[in-house]
Amino acid sequence: MTPTPPRERLPVAVLGATGAVGQTFIRLLADHPWFRLAELAASERSAGKTYAQAARWIGDAMPEQVRGITVLPCDPAQVKSPLVFSALDSSVAGEVELAFARAGRLVLSNAKNFRMDDDVPLVIPEVNADHLGLLEVQRAKRGWSGGIVTNANCASIMAVMALAPLHEAFGISRLFVATMQAVSGAGYPGVPSLDILGNVIPFIKDEEPKIETEIRKMLGRRSDTRIDLADIRISAHANRVAVENGHTVCMSVDFGTHVGADAALEVLREWRGEASARDLPSSPARALVVTDDADRPQPRRDVDAGRGMTVTVGRVRADPLFDVKLVAMGHNTIRGAAGASVLNAELLVSTGQAGPA
Repeated sequence: MTPTPPRERLPVAVLGATGAVGQTFIRLLADHPWFRLAELAASERSAGKTYAQAARWIGDAMPEQVRGITVLPCDPAQVKSPLVFSALDSSVAGEVELAFARAGRLVLSNAKNFRMDDDVPLVIPEVNADHLGLLEVQRAKRGWSGGIVTNANCASIMAVMALAPLHEAFGISRLFVATMQAVSGAGYPGVPSLDILGNVIPFIKDEEPKIETEIRKMLGRRSDTRIDLADIRISAHANRVAVENGHTVCMSVDFGTHVGADAALEVLREWRGEASARDLPSSPARALVVTDDADRPQPRRDVDAGRGMTVTVGRVRADPLFDVKLVAMGHNTIRGAAGASVLNAELLVSTGQAGPA
């Protein structure tokens, strides 16, 4: 199915534009064929300054077109774009995102605040595009014309991209997850160097509960008014490691009835995901790639696959305690954060659920 582009580029805004995820949004949206980056918003501390004055830009050169944009406060009375990408920290995202949705804006949120609400879609387009149908339920229930669509925690996304084809084919009953998460996932300046260099930190606040619940929602089935969570028992360990970009997720999977590694590999190799999520501007050629190399995936070698939107899976083998074990890795600030929201927005536009198609 060929996606339907908008007749003209839609104006969009980024909330939390000066932070690390906000900057990734700007990189992805600066020359986007469907979206026009019209407004940037951040804290009161940054409001009124040009973006070049307000942002401590990380990495490559700041896109020239955003340097002179005046940063606005995160207020729907001043930010007028119909489509809003939220890179706000969860400590402030809740009230702000609600205000924009009440004002009729469609909010694509990277924050955790509303992910598990019954009427809020938690979406990976290749996996559960039909969950976007919850927007109708949300609007009827909350009495607004706007809406909130969320993407998951970055580690949860990497896991679900590998698990979705296996769950669809065989049905997962139990799952053990251990993550090795990059420092960029902590934002900027992130983890102090004396804490992370030569070290592993076996704790990331709130991360393990998010992994254990969000996976079940994304792999769940939509009923009329909610998502029925997948009946999977999940145990997660989350670790911060001295890697700049790229979350690695090691998993052991039990299917209830025995499934061999060869059968799992065949399913993973053949999977293409939802047809509606293909050929969108941010879609990679393959959302999931299987490597046969014994020592991969590796963040240094595989993190930029598919412009950061491809998840690489390897080391698929028999598990002596469960059925199959495997390793998944992907770019945490692109596929796991800003890129996930942008792809969700593209799917909404393509299917006529956001802006004039």
